[in-house]
Amino acid sequence: MAKFLIIRFSSIGDIVLTTPVVRCLRKKFPDAEIHFVTKAAFKDIVANNPYINKVHALGDNFELMMNELKAENFDYIIDLHHNLRTLRVKRFLKGVKSFSYNKLNVEKFIYTKLKINLLPKKHIVDRNIETVEKLGVVNDGLGLDYFIPEKDIVQDMEIPMSHKFGFIGIVIGATMATKKMPLHKLKELCNAINHPIILLGGKEDLPTGYAVSQLDDTKIYNACGKFNLNESADLVRKAKLIISHDTGLMHIAAAFQKPIIAVWGNTVPEFGMYPYYGVRSPQEFSNIEVKKLSCRPCSKIGYDKCPKKHFKCMEEINIKEIADLAYKYLGNK
Repeated sequence: MAKFLIIRFSSIGDIVLTTPVVRCLRKKFPDAEIHFVTKAAFKDIVANNPYINKVHALGDNFELMMNELKAENFDYIIDLHHNLRTLRVKRFLKGVKSFSYNKLNVEKFIYTKLKINLLPKKHIVDRNIETVEKLGVVNDGLGLDYFIPEKDIVQDMEIPMSHKFGFIGIVIGATMATKKMPLHKLKELCNAINHPIILLGGKEDLPTGYAVSQLDDTKIYNACGKFNLNESADLVRKAKLIISHDTGLMHIAAAFQKPIIAVWGNTVPEFGMYPYYGVRSPQEFSNIEVKKLSCRPCSKIGYDKCPKKHFKCMEEINIKEIADLAYKYLGNK
């Protein structure tokens, strides 16, 4: 019986984007033992995945984790992170055959610095699957997975009465500031949409969420920081529509086959991180971005503030276009 180790240390969206590899690997090797290693902070993302036999959490002691992995005697390593830390793991587990994801860092550097796009027109999911093609693994086309444990299902009493018959989820957070709409644009967006709204984000987004919700605290419910990740994922699952920055909850929304309006700042869909649905349903998503900016994309990840100080990639986002699309998607429900 083959024994596999899949490595993806972070972050939320990137881990969700590895789930087709896990599922398709299980289909190819139904009797195999599949392990997944990630950072402790992200363990819950894969802890309930039925295709995974065991999850290893990277905590403060990297050496302890490597000894734990070595004791498992893996046959194969599937490195979907491919950085210096995963290289250390592969060297420590010497003799274990490995397959590593091609991050295309040179092509991304050229795109961000010279604005020449040499990236393949492929989604990250398809590139993840390419990593295991030599094992005979093929994409089943079923999109992304996200599994919520029963204990994290949000109860009706935890949602305002005004939102029980349907709401739009607006994801206001992101890891970097240049991926997020500024406060005044979020306020403009919520004012433009006459429909119940739940704001989604982490504890760090609570002040912004509060400021936005004060526009109309009946229409707008600030859920930022009030729910854990799985509970927030369940709110995404319950939403009619998700409006999101380039961030993890956007990919979780795609896993639940939700219509998505993706709002792009300094990053671009051409990086291959746009919503991915597979073939289970029509792809209902729209990318909203300010095109033809000479400074965009300025980074594959983002910055704490706009390097050019004008932040045109978000300041010039067309809010009316987003609102019109929202009503279009709601009309299809």
